[in-house]
Amino acid sequence: MSLLGRDYNSELNSLDNGSQSPLESSSSITSENVHPAGEAGLSMMQTLIHLLKCNIGTGLLGLPLAIKNAGLLVGPVSLLAIGVLTVHCMVILLNCAQHLSQRLQKTFVNYGEATMYSLETCPNTWLRTHAVWGRYTVSFLLVITQLGFCSVYFMFMADNLQQMMEEAHVTSNICKPREILTLTPILDIRFYMLIILPFLISLVFIQNLRALSIFSTLANISTLGSMALIFEYIMQGIPYPSNLPLMANWKTFLLFFGTAVFTFEGVGMVLPLKNQMKHPQQFSFVLYLGMSIVIILSILLGTLGYMKFGSDTQASIILNLPNCWLYQLVKLMYSIGIFFTYALQFHVPAEIIIPFAISQVSESWAPFVDLSVRSALVCLTCVSAILIPRLDLVISLVGSVSSSALALIIPALLEIVIFYSEDMSCVTVAKDIMISILGLLGCIFGIYQALYELTQPISHSMANSTGVYA
Repeated sequence: MSLLGRDYNSELNSLDNGSQSPLESSSSITSENVHPAGEAGLSMMQTLIHLLKCNIGTGLLGLPLAIKNAGLLVGPVSLLAIGVLTVHCMVILLNCAQHLSQRLQKTFVNYGEATMYSLETCPNTWLRTHAVWGRYTVSFLLVITQLGFCSVYFMFMADNLQQMMEEAHVTSNICKPREILTLTPILDIRFYMLIILPFLISLVFIQNLRALSIFSTLANISTLGSMALIFEYIMQGIPYPSNLPLMANWKTFLLFFGTAVFTFEGVGMVLPLKNQMKHPQQFSFVLYLGMSIVIILSILLGTLGYMKFGSDTQASIILNLPNCWLYQLVKLMYSIGIFFTYALQFHVPAEIIIPFAISQVSESWAPFVDLSVRSALVCLTCVSAILIPRLDLVISLVGSVSSSALALIIPALLEIVIFYSEDMSCVTVAKDIMISILGLLGCIFGIYQALYELTQPISHSMANSTGVYA
């Protein structure tokens, strides 16, 4: 089996085949062997919930700092623009896949296949010859993105665990705004990552996703409850934002771009979600409704969070919550939700890499290789978090490196390659070129700024430092 030959549809299909292990289901899942749209498919509400789950995560909690990096006026406007642009690129991807499905008479074309088939029909001989690398590239970016998500989860859980443990002796029943005390942490943040590591390795050993379904449901409930409590707090007593800059430095705006694109990274799920619907023709309505909710929620949380905490805004707004037992419970609930979400996000790269690794050994060694690769991938995400122990920079890096390519650059280029020979208007070509250039510039400069920030001395004032609070 090809190392990079699969896509996000593996996750949805594996969820449908929950009684099978990923290894058992992997042999039977192909782009042609998916559930027919009209048979036992997802309802509109189920599809909407899946879409919201794909776009609401740790990136949402980092938006107040992203607004701080852009400015109180520029931030929300730019966030709205990036959200609308991302949805437009999702629609482009859907149109390209539908066009290729009709041309090739296939029931379903995933993201990687759409890239490969489009290159096979382009005028350039070299691109036609190497069309399969388009599929490999998309799958590679999906792996990088998902493992990047997992690294962010490591960081997020470690930040919350450190704050809860080191503030336990000063936690009270009265919820008051916290004030930062520049005290040295008792234990390094990396130590908490190592504490979490064996639990996550044990979690990913569970290959039957149906066994995780109850935990996933509990995680969704806890995440929803935590988000409600976060909004309830930040909407109380918001100070007048007269001292907050409307426009921030252009260098920090580059970090904003990576975080914003990271937040709206759900482009890889739109094709399999549409295919799984009972009535795929209704997916456009679901997409616009769901992404409108995500964009509005993102702008509100980012703007209100920055107005509430101002210059003290941290990499995750959850670290700004009062030091009382109610909001310590919020951190615990959200961390538990992220813990079980790790297994679902991890499933995507595992489904791409593990079948290839097993195909290289004899059948007797397959179980050992399976567990070894799973352990190695979890350790890789842990090492990444240890090497870059700054939540804001990891989110920006992942968003700049792979999310910008998947969400902006590739869909725009696909539209040109597929429709250019079919009387495509000059305005559409210019629009797609501008989107691709924007995504590429954001990718290059976002990576540069994130790496530059990593070279700067670490101080107690850095954005995601976790100190002890009164």
